[in-house]
Amino acid sequence: MNSYGTLFRVTLYGESHQEAIGIVIDGTPSGIKIDETKITHDLNLRKPGAIGTTPRKEADLFKITSGVFNGYSTGSPIHLTIENQNIKSGDYEKLKNQPRPGHADFVANQKYKGFQDFRGGGRFSGRLTAPLVSAGAIAKMIVPFEFSNKLIQVGSLTDMSKLDSYLEKVAVSGDSIGGIVELTVKNMIVGLGEPFFQKLDSEIGKMMFSVPAVKGVEIGTGFRGLEMLGSEINDQIIDATGKTKTNHSGGVSGGISNGNDLVVRVFIKPTSSIQMKQETFNFETNKVEPLEIGGRHDVCIARRAGIVLENALAIVLADLYLLNKAYQ
Repeated sequence: MNSYGTLFRVTLYGESHQEAIGIVIDGTPSGIKIDETKITHDLNLRKPGAIGTTPRKEADLFKITSGVFNGYSTGSPIHLTIENQNIKSGDYEKLKNQPRPGHADFVANQKYKGFQDFRGGGRFSGRLTAPLVSAGAIAKMIVPFEFSNKLIQVGSLTDMSKLDSYLEKVAVSGDSIGGIVELTVKNMIVGLGEPFFQKLDSEIGKMMFSVPAVKGVEIGTGFRGLEMLGSEINDQIIDATGKTKTNHSGGVSGGISNGNDLVVRVFIKPTSSIQMKQETFNFETNKVEPLEIGGRHDVCIARRAGIVLENALAIVLADLYLLNKAYQ
């Protein structure tokens, strides 16, 4: 539905062109210093501005209305809201009857029987990742882990020093391109996750696939392990803490964190909203017709998705961290 987590539980609300979007964070232990500058920092990392990102500019000035007093969490639910200010809903009027290829327009209309807010993608919009980033910033204040993210590939490009010129060419063509983001978490502890239904890797997958446009997730060596033998992919344990010589497992063994770095790679598909003319079914005329999409969209979502995925991962780890502490 609209919530994730057991002890650290987040509930996401809003749509792209509604008055506001936001999140309710339940389960933050009392006495956690809530540094709002860190939330602002992470929200700024999500903002567009670089080549290949959307021209839609939002201030993303958040407001915390409950759960924090004198700079510390009270133990009550934290409510954080962000006002939508830069809205151009008229760009989406034609999408009521002519769904974008590759987008959720068609399934949304069928599932919600035409009552969904289709403007700007509504509930399916990447705009909803702003409050998710905010919640993840708070999650990182709870756990003792060190998070980082990097864009490692866009289309066929692996040399990120050439990214601007690469995306300029894609933009001129009116098309879009996907990419892969690598997440790393250091200072991990042993014991997060369960053997079956709450495996660390299954929880990571569930959260990553909840982020719009994510189409693939791998942990550690991932699919490249297909070309390796067991003797090659097995990680040799070299000391009593469980440190391993290699990290093909990506920090997860049997669904449980093993204390080595957690390494996750995520594939973000090309944006479905492109300037190039496409053919799609028109429910008003009952014909397949050309569609030219208006609105403001990223050429490459992956370029600014790193902090979204990093903070989404932080939410998963905060929940499992608190669960692990509860059992001790």
